[in-house]
Amino acid sequence: MRLFLLAPLLFAVAPLVALAQGTATLTIDTAKPVAKVSPTLYGIMTEEINYSYDGGLYAELVSNRTFQTMRGPNLEHWTLIQNGDVQANIEIDKTTGPSGAIPHSLKFTAASATPQSEAGFYNTGFWGMALRPATSYRGSFYGKAESTTIGALTVRLVNDKTGAIAASTTLPSLGSSWQRYDFTLKTGMLTPSANNHLEFLVQQPGTAWFSLVSLFPPTYKNEPNGKRIDLMEKLAAMHPAFLRFPGGNYLEGDHLDEHYEWKKTIGPLVDRPTHPTPWTYRSSDGMGLLEFLTWCEDLHMEPLLAVFSGYSLRQEHIPAGKDLEPYVQDALDEIEYVTGDASTRWGAERAKDGHPAPFQLHFMEIGNEEYHDESGTYDARFAQFHKAIKQKHPDLQLVAAAPVTSVRPDILDDNDHALHTHFYRTAQQFFVDTHRYDSYDRNGTRILVGEWATREGSPTTNLGAALGDAAWMTGLERNSDIVVMASYAPLFVNVSPGGMQWPSDLIGYDALNSYGSPSYYAQVMFSTHLGNQILGSKLDTTNPRLFESVTYDSKTHRLHLKLVNASSMPQAVQIKLNGAAHVSSKATVTTLSGKTTQETNSIAEPSRVVPVVSSIANAGATFTHTLPRYSIQVLDLDLN
Repeated sequence: MRLFLLAPLLFAVAPLVALAQGTATLTIDTAKPVAKVSPTLYGIMTEEINYSYDGGLYAELVSNRTFQTMRGPNLEHWTLIQNGDVQANIEIDKTTGPSGAIPHSLKFTAASATPQSEAGFYNTGFWGMALRPATSYRGSFYGKAESTTIGALTVRLVNDKTGAIAASTTLPSLGSSWQRYDFTLKTGMLTPSANNHLEFLVQQPGTAWFSLVSLFPPTYKNEPNGKRIDLMEKLAAMHPAFLRFPGGNYLEGDHLDEHYEWKKTIGPLVDRPTHPTPWTYRSSDGMGLLEFLTWCEDLHMEPLLAVFSGYSLRQEHIPAGKDLEPYVQDALDEIEYVTGDASTRWGAERAKDGHPAPFQLHFMEIGNEEYHDESGTYDARFAQFHKAIKQKHPDLQLVAAAPVTSVRPDILDDNDHALHTHFYRTAQQFFVDTHRYDSYDRNGTRILVGEWATREGSPTTNLGAALGDAAWMTGLERNSDIVVMASYAPLFVNVSPGGMQWPSDLIGYDALNSYGSPSYYAQVMFSTHLGNQILGSKLDTTNPRLFESVTYDSKTHRLHLKLVNASSMPQAVQIKLNGAAHVSSKATVTTLSGKTTQETNSIAEPSRVVPVVSSIANAGATFTHTLPRYSIQVLDLDLN
């Protein structure tokens, strides 16, 4: 994605009228499906933006756990503790660290300390640390001491406002060489809160060094180095068919030496050096390649793996030919890590990392948003990747990140040609482009809509954005024989002050709570009410903001009719189901609607705009149904 100014609305919004709109007619041919629905149509796209991983999905509670940010080694989010009249100091020591990947550490020196006046340091977390009652938190750090005289180390969780100790444990004196130390902190009965911090304290003078300080709450499926439960549950409710990862600008980096290097994100955390990102903060790389793959495994998603193609955001590039060969080999190695068995070099590395079984991989994208590359070298670079990958993996479907002519890609990541970017638009712009793919060549290159969103509302979208999203999705669904994959972006945003770099996001959260935007619920409604066949339909209406799509599930004999009324007036629709031998008189109706397009959800009001399920009893071969104003509806009808 790129920052840009939204273009002016393509058409002026018509003035509101005082009278209800005339009845529209929707004719559906139930007997002759026009095409199959792509089984991978609705997916999700992710990258490290808006604190999506660190401070978000990645459940780590400690911020700046390796003492380095975009400014280099530093103590950001770490603070000295000097109780009573003790004297102590913390500083960065660049001469020693637990590994070659992390060659520096926090040096702590207590000139004086007693049981009554302790010395130490604390971490504030990502806008606090969320604690819940009767919960175990697993912690670890790498440390060493100059001498055993420093004594035992107390680790505890403390409430910011009251000073109450939520949990505490004591570790024996540190050894003289770098070692990993593990601990558990279990809370008692307390009120859930994010107003907490993590403390390390000693009661005797001495010097010690610390690095890779970590603390995890319970994680999704109890996986080590795992993911935040509430966010994974929200994603699971979307039933995403694929995950496009690791980005995005995050894949490319601002400079060539800052791109996402997957080999530096695997193995033990102590061997991951972390790296700068284009979105103003440094990535811990706790969310490495294996964590992305287990994310796919946990939610039964197809991996859509993007590989670095030799182009960075600052217009640096590697020309095709000999100079590009190491990057092509890196992509081949990555495929082997994902799909190779334990007898292969990189498959063995994956097995050593804790996942002996290979993953399935059917889709790979070469680069990201390559239409921004002013050098014009992407065509040749894509061809070089294509040739090498297809020779070893002929069945792997390769996605071009920009149009190419030297070789035909299996799939093209489409973009808004007018704005020269992915599809980030206003609702009105989506309203007028819902038929974009109707006239595409059905024998042409299949389409990935790799990033798209209605950019209205902040930090997460409002109902108006959801209406724009839903209108666009009706067009994707009607054409899902050619549009085989589509993924909304950005997926996440930390709504705490300073947590957002890109507004209008799908899921919002702070350290303690999370919520889905109206656009999130539109995604859930579309992805969970989807058949396997596209039915032909014709909509006759004078309402320029009425949209529809119809799919049918041949196994359950259920018709899924999606209707979007983005008008300020209710809309009656006469529905004609031609060719159906029998139509149940009862239909289930799922509705997302509101009083204004500005209505939205938030941490304080997470359920203000959510789907409501009801039913109607007047369905049949022909019946009239009225949509509320500003509404998205799914009608599920049984045809048997």
